[in-house]
Amino acid sequence: MKDSGLRIAPNYLGLALLLLLSLAASPLSAAAQTQPSPPANTPAVPDWALPGSPTHKQYPPPADFHRPSTNFDTPIGIFDGQSDIGSALVPGSASFDPQTKQYTVNSAGYNIWYTRDEFRYLWKKMSGDVSLAATVTFPVAQQPPHDRKVVLVVRQDLDDNAKEIMAAEHGTGMVHLAERPEKNSMIGDMEYRISGSLLPNVMPQRIGIEKRGDSFALYISVRGEPMHQFGPPMEVHMDGPFYVGIGFCSHYPVTVDTGMFSDVVLENAAGEVR
Repeated sequence: MKDSGLRIAPNYLGLALLLLLSLAASPLSAAAQTQPSPPANTPAVPDWALPGSPTHKQYPPPADFHRPSTNFDTPIGIFDGQSDIGSALVPGSASFDPQTKQYTVNSAGYNIWYTRDEFRYLWKKMSGDVSLAATVTFPVAQQPPHDRKVVLVVRQDLDDNAKEIMAAEHGTGMVHLAERPEKNSMIGDMEYRISGSLLPNVMPQRIGIEKRGDSFALYISVRGEPMHQFGPPMEVHMDGPFYVGIGFCSHYPVTVDTGMFSDVVLENAAGEVR
């Protein structure tokens, strides 16, 4: 009987282990195994925020989608502060070299378009007429080029859906003057494609925007010639004070890219773009 008992005890132990395993493999546990949670450091990117591609069309965000901007009131160069407008899923940053007077702006952000924006913005509060210009570059090479944007922006406030008007240069060489005429409304623009078959691989060197009353005009220098107005102005009313500054958007929700601004001119008067 003693030998028999020694044989029976492991059998009971095996049954107990099987029972514990069956309890652990409950439907809830099985569901957790088949649908693992994403890593804590992986931001969730909504489908509408994915960049346009041959297999995906980027489209406007839901009408009620907003993120509070993250604002910093610490001065940087000639600007009063900076903000992550729309708080992109990966925070932006910016630096200023007092020797070269050059601003480096790093930012993710799905777009500066549609009814809301995501970009790093260096700003100054102003009223009245304004002249703003900068030499703009993309120091990080990308092939093929895409719709990342360096921008000169006048905004009514720092919300992601603010009324605004901007002069922008895309990574493709396209330059535009665009406006969001009212808060939370869709952007409208005038596009000017500098690169292409006529001027292959030419990136405009310098862009500017002038506010004269409610009239905003785009200025441009393609190859270092004197700045000249490019196309007709757009009309937008801004109540003072408003925000004036420079910004950059990578056009990718969680990928940080870089825009550079040098020889920045910011005057509280019209007719000073140079």
